[in-house]
Amino acid sequence: MAESFSVSRRFFDDKNYPRGFARHGDYTIREAQTLEQYGLACLELESGERKPATPEEKRFVAVCKGEEIAESVIEKAWLKYRDLTGKTKRIYTLSGNVAGDANDDFSAAE
Repeated sequence: MAESFSVSRRFFDDKNYPRGFARHGDYTIREAQTLEQYGLACLELESGERKPATPEEKRFVAVCKGEEIAESVIEKAWLKYRDLTGKTKRIYTLSGNVAGDANDDFSAAE
């Protein structure tokens, strides 16, 4: 049976955390260690580059999709990382009168 979240190298985000997760101040020591140790697996699982091999990994993918609530340290640390780096999928909405109002005057006042 495959070990959950196994990777061959540590995860670093030099763009957002050039001095490392632990030295930036956004994460607890445990969260920083979790991201370094399992972040690469999290990234690959969320992107679909890696298929979930264990029940824990399947649950993680469901959490990333918003189908489950984060419970494990890995799930919570990854969601926090996504939120802080802006890597979450954003939904944009438009509201208002699309056609505009006939009484609207957008001409420049002279």
